[in-house]
Amino acid sequence: MPKSKRDKKVSLTKTAKKGLQVKQSLIEELRKCVDTYNYVFVVSVENMRNNKLKDVRNAWKHSRLFFGKNKVMTVALGKDPCDEYKDNLHKLSNCLKGEVGILFTNRTEKEVKEWFDQFKETDFARAGNKAPYGVVLDQGPLEQFTHSMEPQLRQLGLPTTLNKGVVTLLSDYEVCKEGDVLTPEQARILVS
Repeated sequence: MPKSKRDKKVSLTKTAKKGLQVKQSLIEELRKCVDTYNYVFVVSVENMRNNKLKDVRNAWKHSRLFFGKNKVMTVALGKDPCDEYKDNLHKLSNCLKGEVGILFTNRTEKEVKEWFDQFKETDFARAGNKAPYGVVLDQGPLEQFTHSMEPQLRQLGLPTTLNKGVVTLLSDYEVCKEGDVLTPEQARILVS
């Protein structure tokens, strides 16, 4: 049978590239901020959630916080002394590695460090995070769970059984120790 002319494969993975225009506008914005603000800080983040970043941006409305491609920000500031935008900015470019952003502000170094040292946001346990403290579940009924969840709890490694329709923990169970890196199973137990 001949091949149909209508049967054409369309790739849904194609996305429009941002292109050179967006990169050039980021470079211009960064250079304007270098001229406008007195202080520049490199802010490092780990496992940053978008809503937590919004909280930081709201608290620092009087400043500018940039998270972009490190190479584009390096080009804006300058890679070495001969092509830097202002004096000693190439030293800042050397710090742009990993998950980092640039904070432009008129606040002093002391104020910025104080605020970021005090800024703490609680978040659900996630795999890969370090446990801030140890958690041990005591033997006995777990009344917060319905009977239908018992197989899932057993699958996560909890020694459970159903006793008259109530999920019961057969022995004490140590979910995690302080400082342990959480596994996906441990994170699911802690969230539930």
